[in-house]
Amino acid sequence: MPKVSDDHLAARRSEILDGARKCFGEFGYEGATVRRLEEATGLSRGAIFHHFKDKDGLFLALAQEDARRMAEVAATQGLVQVMRDMLAQPEQFEWLGTRLEITRRLRTDADFRTSWAERSAELTDATLGRLERQKTAGRLRDDVPNDVLADYLDLVLDGLVARIASGHGRSNLAAILDLVEESVRRQD
Repeated sequence: MPKVSDDHLAARRSEILDGARKCFGEFGYEGATVRRLEEATGLSRGAIFHHFKDKDGLFLALAQEDARRMAEVAATQGLVQVMRDMLAQPEQFEWLGTRLEITRRLRTDADFRTSWAERSAELTDATLGRLERQKTAGRLRDDVPNDVLADYLDLVLDGLVARIASGHGRSNLAAILDLVEESVRRQD
């Protein structure tokens, strides 16, 4: 039996995550049945679960990948840019569905809450690092601790996700994000 290359395994894993992201986004965690995951990925359950222990492991890997991608943007451009990307290019940044499910599961699933706490530190660290660099450069207000600013921005992100998910219009959201950015900037 020929050995499958690491590149092929990584590509297959990425393909599964992309299909699962769409499935979880459309149907939620509970509605993303194995049959729907098979349809969304175009792969059999055996192929899917060769790469992931179970559905929960698949969702955690997806959530962690999305948090990593968000952390990359947050580290270089800020958490508000993550939110702007969600508005401007929702097809490229399908974090909304994942973020909604993370929020729901944090509230209802103690085991998930524990697992997620271990995996979500990257986004928090990226946000805090960016805030520290911006504050050191004199761009951010210095009368509010960085952890409070990070919690504030995370709260805005959660509110944005809830607003979009509830079907409210997006017409004022870019202006609201301008206001959020202005509220954390240093006023000279």
